[in-house]
Amino acid sequence: MTMQFFATCPKGLEGLLKTELEGLGAEQCRETVAGVYFEGELSQAYKACLWSRLANKILLPLTSGAVKDAEDLYELVFALPWHEHLQPEGTLLVDFSGQNNAIRNTQFGAVKVKDAIVDKLRQVSGSRPSVDKAQPDIRINARLSKGKLVVSLDLCGDSLHRRGYRQQQGQAPLKENLAAAILLRSGWCQETEQSEPELALIDPMCGSGTFLIEAAMIAADIAPGLGRAHFAFERWLGHDESAWQTLQEDAKARRMVGLAREDLPEIRGYDANLKVIRAAEQNIVRAGLDDWLRVTRKELRELKRPTHSELTRGLILTNPPYGERLGEVESMKILYAHLGERLRAEFTGWRAGIFTGNPELGKNLGMRSNRKYKLFNGAIASELLLFDINPEQFYKETSHEPAVSVAVDNFAPVPSSKPELSNGAQMLVNRISKNHKALKRFFKRTGTNAYRLYDADMPEYACAIDVYQGQSHQTGAPLRLVHVQEYQAPKTVDEARAAERFAEIQAAVPVALEVDESQVSYKQRRRNRGLEQYEKQSERIDGESLVLTEGQAKLLVNPWPYLDTGVFLDHRPVRLKIAEQAKNKRFLNLFCYTASASIHAAVGGARYTTSVDMSQTYLNWARRNLALNGLSESKNRLIQADCLKWLNEADGLYDIILLDPPTFSNSKRMDSVLDVQRDHVDLISKAMKLLDQHGVLYFSNNLRDFRMEIEALSEFQLTDITSSTIDEDFNRNKKIHHCWEIRHGQ
Repeated sequence: MTMQFFATCPKGLEGLLKTELEGLGAEQCRETVAGVYFEGELSQAYKACLWSRLANKILLPLTSGAVKDAEDLYELVFALPWHEHLQPEGTLLVDFSGQNNAIRNTQFGAVKVKDAIVDKLRQVSGSRPSVDKAQPDIRINARLSKGKLVVSLDLCGDSLHRRGYRQQQGQAPLKENLAAAILLRSGWCQETEQSEPELALIDPMCGSGTFLIEAAMIAADIAPGLGRAHFAFERWLGHDESAWQTLQEDAKARRMVGLAREDLPEIRGYDANLKVIRAAEQNIVRAGLDDWLRVTRKELRELKRPTHSELTRGLILTNPPYGERLGEVESMKILYAHLGERLRAEFTGWRAGIFTGNPELGKNLGMRSNRKYKLFNGAIASELLLFDINPEQFYKETSHEPAVSVAVDNFAPVPSSKPELSNGAQMLVNRISKNHKALKRFFKRTGTNAYRLYDADMPEYACAIDVYQGQSHQTGAPLRLVHVQEYQAPKTVDEARAAERFAEIQAAVPVALEVDESQVSYKQRRRNRGLEQYEKQSERIDGESLVLTEGQAKLLVNPWPYLDTGVFLDHRPVRLKIAEQAKNKRFLNLFCYTASASIHAAVGGARYTTSVDMSQTYLNWARRNLALNGLSESKNRLIQADCLKWLNEADGLYDIILLDPPTFSNSKRMDSVLDVQRDHVDLISKAMKLLDQHGVLYFSNNLRDFRMEIEALSEFQLTDITSSTIDEDFNRNKKIHHCWEIRHGQ
């Protein structure tokens, strides 16, 4: 007997679901909002329950009619022959949705439907059913819309997206049927005249593995409903057990044949979060796919094409985070850019599908999508962006030129007397040129592309000049920025004369370094109090920021808004030392600033890093640095806290600790005033409690007349390594910082 059914689905999947149902043999398929009507015998509905990868529910409509009030609703439901569906002593559950002027509460509507069913069965048999919210014998779906009530038998029970394999999940899991829809939209396992099926699928941010498992079930012809414990129709009086058993046996046979195929594609998943990787492993085991699918803990920066086999084509499919909290979106832009870089570098000839709840972030991938699909992830309007991966298609929103690497010699300054300069300004130009020439061998030997070129070499021009060379963060093009910090003049210096000298500095620097004036940032360095170090020094917002490469790390430099640029150049040797020692080590960074040392530790292979700072501004900057290097916060924790207070409460052990406190701080966010000379013994002692017995603590500060209290710290081994941590560009100032290597005593 032909019957009419209704399959519900997430908004946006109606067309796909219609095609799927037609492929399963359904007839008279007709799309509507969030669902598809179809016809067939009862076994056709069973087949949809078992095989649909996209539907939420398969409903059997029983009646419909106009409903003005509760009495109309009751009479419409009471008129149905409920004894044909449910034993009088059976159990039921009612799902009610919608409202009108008289029925404004879904719970009230559900109770009225239940009352009508109970009263009808009691009238027929003298017995009444009861409500069971866990496993009822039948489940009733009642939907009230535009004054019309549709009453249906729910043949599924739990939504069909619950396949039975996913008991463990990440923080923001995709529903299984949405994941399947994304795979189908991406062309997974679909052979056309223009292309062959993919040989592999990789999800670089796989979470609990939903894409991987759904992809495997599609590739191996596995019915998604085969792993469910039960369906609602199995306790329904109209159930055809024979037809159901036949469908199940056929699905089991097809699964066995599918998994035995020798041409199954390679399917891999990576994630930096060990917890979700463990969840993915458990889900894969429950799906019975653990002999095939592989998941590995891996940072995005480690994403590479598998090398053990010739995978000339494949699909990268992932659902990256899109930033919901304040401060996250900027780091997500960088993460998407890094993902685009990895795809172009490693997966030429493959295709990619990026599903995002923030489509604007897709622009940061640096690739033009050849197709877009609008979908809904719950209530979130989302997009699936599809790409053919080709390095030549690189683009930026502000530039269509490819990014290039930066060579130090590209920016060698050439002295010039144009425009006309004062004698003093010309002297400064000559000194800058002389300094650059003296450092040239150092640049060539070390590959240093950010350095201090001048530091009050001529007392009358008391400033520090730092040069940063790298790539524009906005366009990817080569970029050179100059940061000039004028030291505050003594009160004995005439203000007019000080202003005149500063004007000469401003005239000399662009000429000496052959940069446009717009690429030079000028600041006045003075002793900061409280929150002043975090306050913006300039309202300029149009200046470019720069991506600096230091060793294997990439660091974001912005010389415009704050007193400092995001990286302390004098600590370069310490950061590189940490990177060399970090492999498989636990690293703690106290007073971390923008966490540049943590980035070095992480790219050097640290087991994990922890970075602590009081400023959310700088932690957000650190978050962007992590994204720039394809690193996640699951292995690299960022903690906003007063380090003094945090040290009193912290536990755990670290193999390497960097303790680099400010000279002085009286921030209102702190419980007490920090004075590094007075407090360094206490700071070091507390930090050493967190250091492994065989670990090392690097203690550094910038107080020029600092004196280490060696006797008070006699239980530790203290080694002054200051001289070895000052590179040639800072040699003129031997007191730029002090640095010690501290270990536990024997």
